[in-house]
Amino acid sequence: MRDRSTFPLLLTLGLGVFAGALDLGVLAPALPALARAFGVVTADLAWIFSLYLLVTIAAIAIAGALADRYGRRRIYMLAVGTFALGSLVTILAQTYEIFLLGRAVQALGAGGIFPVATAAIGDVVPPSRRGAALGAIAATWGLAAVIGPVLGGALVHLLSWQWIFAANFPLAAIVLVLANRNVPARAPHVRGSLDVVGLALLCCGLLAVVDALLSMRPIMAAIGVVLLIAFASWERIARNPVVPLSLLAAPQLAKAYLLEIAIGVLEGSLFFIPTVIVSIQHVSPAIAGLVAALGAATFVVVIPISGHALDRVGSRDVLIVGTVVTEIGLAIFALGFDSMPITLVAMVVAGIGFGALLGAPTRYIVTNETGPSRRAIAVSLLSQALIVGQLVGSALAGAVIGAVRSEIAGYRLTYLAFCAVALVALVICSTLRPRSEERAAPLEEAAP
Repeated sequence: MRDRSTFPLLLTLGLGVFAGALDLGVLAPALPALARAFGVVTADLAWIFSLYLLVTIAAIAIAGALADRYGRRRIYMLAVGTFALGSLVTILAQTYEIFLLGRAVQALGAGGIFPVATAAIGDVVPPSRRGAALGAIAATWGLAAVIGPVLGGALVHLLSWQWIFAANFPLAAIVLVLANRNVPARAPHVRGSLDVVGLALLCCGLLAVVDALLSMRPIMAAIGVVLLIAFASWERIARNPVVPLSLLAAPQLAKAYLLEIAIGVLEGSLFFIPTVIVSIQHVSPAIAGLVAALGAATFVVVIPISGHALDRVGSRDVLIVGTVVTEIGLAIFALGFDSMPITLVAMVVAGIGFGALLGAPTRYIVTNETGPSRRAIAVSLLSQALIVGQLVGSALAGAVIGAVRSEIAGYRLTYLAFCAVALVALVICSTLRPRSEERAAPLEEAAP
C-alpha cells in the first residue's frame, strides 16, 4: 500500500469523515420541524446534540481500542455501517425517545470514523507527506460545516426532515465499497484481552463529567472525577490497558492533548457567533448563518495549506501562527461585534487561524510520536479532548454571559475570555519541539 498512490485511501477516508461531520451541521435547520413532528418544546431539542456528543466520546474510546486490535478496515467499516443503521432508526422513529436512540446509534458509528481514519493515514502515509494527508482529511470536516446548514435547509424546505438522514445511505454505501478495497486490512495485532474494566471506567467517567458541564449538576461532576481517578488507578495495574499511561508521560504528547482541549474551547466560541450577531445587530438568522459560514469557508481553504506547512516547518510553528491569528480574530470580534464590516473581518481572520489549528497539527504530533500498535488509541484520546474542550467552551460562554446583566458587556467579556484561553494555548505551543527534533523515532512499541 505504501508503494501505490494514497489517493484512493484518502478519498475513502475523506468521504467517511465528511458523512460523520455533515450529520451535525445538516440537522440544525430541521430543529423546528422535529419539534413539531414529535411534539417537544425547544429546550428538549438540545438533547439531539448533547446526546450525540456524549455518545461520541464513548465511541471514540471503543473504536480506538478495537482498531489497534482488529485492524483499521474492519473497525472503519463497522463504524460506517453503524452510522447508517442509526440513520435508519431516526427515519422510522415514531416517538422522540426512539429518535434519540437513533441519534445515539449514529454517534456510536460516527465517533469511530475520524480517529480510525487518522490512524490509517499514520500507518500508510510516510512522515514526509503525512501533514498534507491529514490536512486533506481535516478539510472535509470543514467542508461539511459549510455545506451542512445549506443542504439541511434545502431538504427540509423542499421535502421533509427524514430526507436529511436518508441522504446518509448512498454515501455510506459508497464508503463501504471503497473501504473494502482501499483501507488496509492489516492490524497491529495488540495482544491480550480487551481492557473492558478500564474502558467502562473511562467512558462512564467522561460521560459523567460532560453531563455535569451540560446540566451544571455538581453531583455528576463528583461522580465523574471519582470514576476517572479509579480509571487512572486501574490502568496502572491492568495487563493490557486501554490507555497506556506512557502516552501521557511523553511531554510532546501531553502538550498535544492539552492543546487539543484548548482548541476545543476556542472552537466552542464559534457556536455563539450567530446568536451574538442576531442579538446585537438585529439581522435575520439566515444572514447570521451566512456570516458564520464565511469563517467556516475560510478555514476550509486554509486547512490544506496548513497541512502542507506541517511537512515544511513542523507542528510548533504552524500551531503558534494559528493560535496568534485566532486570538487576533476573536479580539477583533470582541471589540467590534456591533459592526457588520468589523464582524466580517473578524470572521476571515479567525477562520485563517482556525484553519491552522483544527484537524491536522495535533494529529501530526500524535502520529509521529506513536507507533502502529498504539496509534489509534492515541488519536482517539485527542478526539475526546477536542469534544471535552468544545463542551467546556460552551459552558464557559454560558457562565460568563449569565453572570453579567448587560448583554453587550456579557458577550464582550465572553470573547475576551476566549482570547485568554488562546494566550494559554500560545504558551503551550511555544514549548513544543521544533521541526528539527520532531522527526525523531516514535515511542517504542514495547508494552507499557
